[in-house]
Amino acid sequence: MLDIFKNFFKEHKMNKNKEYCSAIIVAAGKGSRMNASKNKQFINIIDRPVLAYTLQAFEDCELIDEIVVVTRQEDIMACKEIIDMSELVKVKKIVVGGKERQDSVYNGLKEISNEATIVAIHDGARPLILPKHIEEAIEAAVQYNAAAVGVRVKDTIKLVDDNNNIVNTLDRSKLWAVQTPQVFKVEILKRAHQKAIEEGISATDDCMLVEQMGYQVKMVEGSYENIKITTPEDIFLAEAIISGRELEEDEYE
Repeated sequence: MLDIFKNFFKEHKMNKNKEYCSAIIVAAGKGSRMNASKNKQFINIIDRPVLAYTLQAFEDCELIDEIVVVTRQEDIMACKEIIDMSELVKVKKIVVGGKERQDSVYNGLKEISNEATIVAIHDGARPLILPKHIEEAIEAAVQYNAAAVGVRVKDTIKLVDDNNNIVNTLDRSKLWAVQTPQVFKVEILKRAHQKAIEEGISATDDCMLVEQMGYQVKMVEGSYENIKITTPEDIFLAEAIISGRELEEDEYE
């Protein structure tokens, strides 16, 4: 009985001190390399759309309080169908994206809850992210201000010049392939985006904007399975990964 009371007060204290975390799922890209007639977020992997897997992972993460989806105007109804079909309760808003990914993230930032102190930015086209890696990235951002999920580079990386001649061989032990989610203190990421707008800075991810503000971003080791759906071949790979996960779950049951 004493243990029950101890656990109750421990959980109560954790909830009281918990940061409010918003997730912005960026699903506004055209996906031209997919050679499909529709946004790649809505292509099925086995029997569910790509975006459904992505949103479910954030729905299942206990540290996520709300989800804001950023998509194209013409895809809003498709997003609503996925949200209703999957019975997702954490999705609070669907926001229209901008011309570039950076613009879409900023549009999402303007719509997150005023309570939010932590924000996680994730590509809708990365459907295989695991809730545990989302959680680890959030915990790192709480401690270090900024964090990103990534994996260590397996291949030897060569730096080349404009004529494709090798200039240098980079130290593989210090190289990581960055993924998403990328998680930040809200006020830091908002200031980084505002500075980018004022100074005309363009970046391929949010880490770059925060780095230019002088902040360090902590890398959190994720999984090589956290692939980004970009080409038709990626759909087959994602199906194999999901099937493998389902087999593992069946073995444990």
